[in-house]
Amino acid sequence: MKKATTIEQQIILLRKRNVEILDKEKAKENLLDIGYYRLGFYFFPFEVTYPQLKKRDHQMKAGTKFTDAVALYYFDFDIRNIFMKYISRIEVAFRTYMTYTLSNRYKQDPCWFVNPNIVDQSFVDNFDSSCYDDIRKNANIRRHHKHYKTDKYAPAWKTLENMTLGSMLTLYTSLKSVTDKRDISLYFGVNQTAVFENYMETIRCIRNICAHGSVLYDSKLFHEVKRGPAGKIEADEKYRLGAAIKVISYMIGRISSNRQHDLIIELNKAFMALKNKGAGLQPIVETATHMVWDLASISQLQATK
Repeated sequence: MKKATTIEQQIILLRKRNVEILDKEKAKENLLDIGYYRLGFYFFPFEVTYPQLKKRDHQMKAGTKFTDAVALYYFDFDIRNIFMKYISRIEVAFRTYMTYTLSNRYKQDPCWFVNPNIVDQSFVDNFDSSCYDDIRKNANIRRHHKHYKTDKYAPAWKTLENMTLGSMLTLYTSLKSVTDKRDISLYFGVNQTAVFENYMETIRCIRNICAHGSVLYDSKLFHEVKRGPAGKIEADEKYRLGAAIKVISYMIGRISSNRQHDLIIELNKAFMALKNKGAGLQPIVETATHMVWDLASISQLQATK
């Protein structure tokens, strides 16, 4: 097993691997701020053997600068924060519309989310262990049960407010009525419920990557993004961030065209800042995301749909 190394040892090792470090003190600051292991993910595209994952010696291409990896790290950090802001807006809109629509449709049952006539029995059976045991710990839910002692669950507008995006998506896929599903998907301009589920799963995947601080720009989705109103998904991008950007841009645009514009501006600003830090950084990002970083064209295309 490898042993821990000091900052001095890390700098020596990086130089042996062909990394140019012009400002040693700044490099020390960066290594203590970011961490040698985490920064290693952003050195990956500079390796001679990239994108090979096996039998790597971690030797870098000629001209690799320490500051290049740092710039790539901070670009990734910035776009993670940007995406989290807009994904949160999509999540709230999805939760709100689903709660409002179905709570009014099934007014006689405020706890319709555990009604086996409305949702799959498997969801009902697992609801306590997968969701409500944790939801009960919320202060507002505790107050509800203190006041309404005979209620097994708090009503939908309280319970769903405390469900995770993953649980909300599971609830959506567990709805028995195609009409229920389609009414929600149509609100976001998606005719096919399977495509809507795919879009929301894509958003959930990106949210989890961002929330855990994982590498985003070079991430690979667990599923392919389907074709739909978010625009054409090329074969080489359907598992990549490029496709997810189209989905997130489309979905936020259905909520607010102004917020879609803001998203595009912020992402382009982050990309231009990276591009200005090194000529070789632009192709790294565009190759990893499988898209030309011309995000303005995405919103213009979606606006015509």
